[in-house]
Amino acid sequence: MVFMPFLLKTNYRTLKTKKMSSIIQLLPDHVANQIAAGEVVQRPASVVKELLENAVDAKATDIKLVLKDAGKSLVQVIDNGIGMNVTDARLCFERHATSKIRQAEDLFSLHTKGFRGEALASIAAIAHVEMKTRQEQEELGNHIVIEGSKFVSQEPAVLPKGTSFSVKNLFYNIPARRNFLKSDTVELRHVIDEFQRVALAHPNIYFTMYHNGSEAFNLPNSNVRQRIVNIFSGKTNEKLVPIQEETDILSIQGFVGKPEFAKKNKGEQFFFVNDRYIKSGYLHHAVMSAYEGLLPAGSQPSYFIYLQVPPHTIDINIHPTKTEIKFDDEQALYAILRATIKHSLGQFNVAPVLDFDRDPNLDTPYAFQNKAAEYPTIQVDRSYNPFSDEKKERSGSTKNHYPKTESASSWESLYVGLKQEAFDIAPFEVENEEVTASLFEDEPTEQSVTKTYQIQKKYIVSPIKSGMVIIDQNRAHERILYEQFLKNMTVQHASSQQLLFPLHLFFTRNEIHLLAELQAVLHSIGFIFEGFESDAVHISGIPAHTSESEIPPLLEQLMRDLSEGIPENSFSLNDSIAKSMAKSLAVKNGVYLSEKDQENIVNNLFACKEPNTTPFQKNTFITMRVEDIDKKFAL
Repeated sequence: MVFMPFLLKTNYRTLKTKKMSSIIQLLPDHVANQIAAGEVVQRPASVVKELLENAVDAKATDIKLVLKDAGKSLVQVIDNGIGMNVTDARLCFERHATSKIRQAEDLFSLHTKGFRGEALASIAAIAHVEMKTRQEQEELGNHIVIEGSKFVSQEPAVLPKGTSFSVKNLFYNIPARRNFLKSDTVELRHVIDEFQRVALAHPNIYFTMYHNGSEAFNLPNSNVRQRIVNIFSGKTNEKLVPIQEETDILSIQGFVGKPEFAKKNKGEQFFFVNDRYIKSGYLHHAVMSAYEGLLPAGSQPSYFIYLQVPPHTIDINIHPTKTEIKFDDEQALYAILRATIKHSLGQFNVAPVLDFDRDPNLDTPYAFQNKAAEYPTIQVDRSYNPFSDEKKERSGSTKNHYPKTESASSWESLYVGLKQEAFDIAPFEVENEEVTASLFEDEPTEQSVTKTYQIQKKYIVSPIKSGMVIIDQNRAHERILYEQFLKNMTVQHASSQQLLFPLHLFFTRNEIHLLAELQAVLHSIGFIFEGFESDAVHISGIPAHTSESEIPPLLEQLMRDLSEGIPENSFSLNDSIAKSMAKSLAVKNGVYLSEKDQENIVNNLFACKEPNTTPFQKNTFITMRVEDIDKKFAL
C-alpha cells in the first residue's frame, strides 16, 4: 500500500504522455483543399488563369470568358476542346489528379500549362462550381455541381462539344478572404492582365471576353503582331520592331518597342518561354542593357519576347503560380537576348550605327540614278608665262575661261603691308559665366536678412531668427501642390487653360476605361475631355500653369499609381489623385530656381496646413540653430 500513490502517479504520467503525443493530426480533405486554395487562388484573376490554361491544354480553338462583378459573382470559361468522359469529369476535382505527368521525371519535360492537379480541387473548395463537358464521340455529356468540395449532383445532359466551367460566389465560405478583395475596377484589371497573357501566348486561338453583359475583347485567331495590335490598340503597330534569332540553345522571336515610345511604367512587358508567361528580372536586365543609351532616365521599353528552349533545360515547378522559371544556362541566354535586341534596333535604324569604313564621298543621291556620266574637258593656256614682265591679253577663247593674271614684276607687291595686316587683330572678348547675384554683400541690409539661396539646385536655404531653414525644393513643392489639388477637388473647381489644338493621346483599352471613370474628378482639377475612343482620348483643356508636354507623362503616372488599388470612397480617390499629380508636377531636384521662385516656395510651404511633411510622410525641411552651428566649429 505504501507504493500505490507512486504507481498511480506513474500511470497518470504515462497517460498524459500518450495524450500529448497525438497532437499532430491529419486534416480533413475539405480543410486541406481550403489551405491549398490559399496558394492557388488569391483573387478572381487566379481562377481565370487556371481555367483558361485548362482550356488551352484541352486543344480548344475558341475560348470565351464571361465575368460578373469582376469575377466575384461569376467566372465562366467555355471552350470547344476535347472534353472529358464520366470518370475524368469526377476525378479532375480530386487533389493531385492530373493527366500531365506520370512520374517525377516528367516535371522536366512539360509541354502543357497546368500539371500539379490541385487547381480545380482548390477552386471547388471555396466556391460553387458547375461543370458541363462532352467529348466529340459521345452523344451525352456530364453535368456536375459542387459546393465547397461537396458533390451535389452528377447527371448526363445534352451538351455541345467541349467544356464549360462556371465558378460562382468566390470565397463564399471564407468571408475573411473575401474581405481582402479590392474594388471591382482593380480586380477587373488583374483579370484582364491574366487574359492578355494567355491570349498573347496563343494567337492561333480565338478569344473573347465579356464583363457584365458587354464585350470587352474580341480577338480572332491571327499572327503574333496582329494579336498584339488587337489587344493594345492600333497605334501599337508603328511602335514595334521585330526580333528573331535561331541558335542551338534557344530560339527568339517577338517584338520590342521603339525608344521614343518608352513609358514610365512596366505595363507592356511580356516574356514567354515555351508559350508560358513568366517573370524574370534577369532577362529584363538583358533587355534594358540592349537599350543602354537610348532611353531617358526612368523610362521602360515595351517588349513581347517569345523564347523556345528544350524542356529539360528549365525548371517550372519552383513557384505556386508557375510564373518563375530556372534556366540551365542563364548567362548564355542573357548574352544572346541582349545581342539579338541590339542587332534589331540597329538593323531597323532605331539605334545609331557607326561605320568608320564608309566613305561619304561615294554616296550617290537617288536623283542621279538614271543620269548619264559627264566627261570633264581640259583647256590649256599655252600663252601663259609666269616669268614674263609684260601683261598679256588673253585670246578671245581663253579670256572667257581664265581671269587676267598680274605681272610677274609686281610679285613684291603681294607682301606689302603684310607685317601690319597679318597681326592687326580686332580686340575680342572672352566668354565669361554670367553672375546674376552675389552670395555675400559688403554691408548687411534688411533685404539681405530675408534673402534665400539655392544649394546644388536641390535645397533652398532661408535664414530665420534662431538660425536657418534648409528646404528640399522637390518635397516642399509636392506638399504645396497636394493641398492645392485637394482644395480644388473638394471646395472649388480649378481654372483651366484652353488649348488651341486639342491633344490626342493614345492608351490601351483598360487605361481608356480608367480615364473615363476618373473624368469627373479630373475635370475638377482643370482637365476638359472632348471625347473618348476605343484607343484614344481627346483633351481640349488642361490645368493652369501646366504645359502640354507634361500631360502624357502626368496621366501615365496617375494611372500607374491608381492601378494597384482604387479606393471605394470619393475622398480617398481624390487623395490618391492629388498625391499622384503632386508627385508628377512638383519641381524636380537639379532645376535652377530664381530668387522669386525660391521665395514663393518658402512662403507657400509655410502657408500650408501641414508644412512639415510631404503627402508621403517625408520631411520637407530641417532647421539648424546658431547653437548647432557653433558646436560644429567648436570641434
